[in-house]
Amino acid sequence: MDTEPNEPKSRYRQYLEAVTGPLADKRRWRQYKARIRALPENYRTAAEALERYLMHFGPGDGTDAASMFEDLADLFEQSAADGTPIRDIFGEDPMEFVEAFVRSYSVGRYISRERERFTSAIERAAGEDTGRMDRTV
Repeated sequence: MDTEPNEPKSRYRQYLEAVTGPLADKRRWRQYKARIRALPENYRTAAEALERYLMHFGPGDGTDAASMFEDLADLFEQSAADGTPIRDIFGEDPMEFVEAFVRSYSVGRYISRERERFTSAIERAAGEDTGRMDRTV
């Protein structure tokens, strides 16, 4: 079923991917999940908690999300190999860490656009001329 990136796809695969999404993204997801399952328990628990948060507030695009989760696995694998304490990974404020982590993958994010729109609306309501182009709210 797997084909190389330059190899033409069969009609069956084209149809299947039209229904289910790219199979390459699904393969990347399974590889990410296997990497997380292989982590020591405390790192796995922290990575799964971060994963759950990112599923709600992370990038919605499949390719961008796949890259983000692969980077997450890299971070926790390296931290586990180095013996870095969980608190040293996240710092004192886990929300600050996760927001900084998510900002690295902000292209096309629905939440970023809505935050920008919200901020712009409040600034306009307060009578501040921000020079922003967003006037949709």
